Amino acid sequence: MLFFLACFARFAPAQETLLSCDNGTQETNGTLAAARNLRVKVDLGSVVVRGSGQQGINYNVHARCNSRRRNGEFKISAYVRGDTAWITGEWEGGRARDFSGEFRIEVPREIGLVKIETEGGNVDTTSIAGRVEAESGGGSIHLDDIGAGAHAETGGGSIDVGTIGGDIRLETGGGSISVHHANGKLMAETGGGSIAIMSASQDASVETGGGGVQVRQCSGKIKVSTGGGSVDLGDIGGPANIETGGGSIHLASAKGSVEAHTGGGGIELYGVPSARAETGAGGIVVKLVKTEATPGNSSLETSAGDITVYIASDVAVSVQANVDLGSGHHITSDFPDIHISNEGDKWGPRTISAEGKLNGGGPVLKVRTTTGDICFRRAN
Repeated sequence: MLFFLACFARFAPAQETLLSCDNGTQETNGTLAAARNLRVKVDLGSVVVRGSGQQGINYNVHARCNSRRRNGEFKISAYVRGDTAWITGEWEGGRARDFSGEFRIEVPREIGLVKIETEGGNVDTTSIAGRVEAESGGGSIHLDDIGAGAHAETGGGSIDVGTIGGDIRLETGGGSISVHHANGKLMAETGGGSIAIMSASQDASVETGGGGVQVRQCSGKIKVSTGGGSVDLGDIGGPANIETGGGSIHLASAKGSVEAHTGGGGIELYGVPSARAETGAGGIVVKLVKTEATPGNSSLETSAGDITVYIASDVAVSVQANVDLGSGHHITSDFPDIHISNEGDKWGPRTISAEGKLNGGGPVLKVRTTTGDICFRRAN
């Protein structure tokens, strides 16, 4: 008897409801047997999924029509096939411009996969132990308390993520992206919005067509690219690769080597073992410290701006520095082992150079500015 009931639930006929556009507001409810996976696919409307301690799947669909003229019908179907529960909403008839709907679904928290597709509404999913995949044609997406990773994609809305246990992939055509905590690897990409990451436990890759980027903490390596916004990074647990078309770059610290390039903003890199930094027009400030990473060669270059390098007492480097157009500019140093020389006279072209080995020498530190001052300072 139990086997018969299980099979009946697995292959039970679909629950179908038609919501028409002639009665203003309508609502329908239903219940499905528990399943390993949930698929939600709707032509229009927002989708809210909540995990809880219940055994089955409950759903509620609330629909509203803003037109008195009957334009069509919204067909709601719910059924279980194999290990997957399906809830679908299909628009049948005329234009759906005046029709809106909201699907609210409660599922067992331990469900393995929740996959949601909507043509244009928002998606909000929380308290799922398994994986979540959400796709919207243009609405916003919110995910939180997800145990086994997530993939969220929207044509242009914002993406807001709380805590995710596994790897995360986030994509939006132009909205902003916000992540509170990512336990797995993180990939976030937007066509032009800003990106803010509070905490990432593994590697992170962040890309925006033009917005600003903020990452407070990342335990692995990080790659950041923006078409023109500023980049503000906190503590990075590995190497960092940073590129912006014209904004400023700020980094609090990194355990690995740093690559930083901007078309025109200033660069500040504090607490790094080595760095390659270049800006078309802006100042550069770098603090070199000793970390567990093997130090490499460093290169700091700007076309128009000052460069200041703070060097910790236990860092060994071989310094090579140049000011190409030295008239009116200087190289200064707190280290007696860095020797400064001038070529040319005060009335003509003048070049300033500096060389020296600190702590017996080590990886090469090249510093170059076309017009600006260079300063070498002892790090506190």
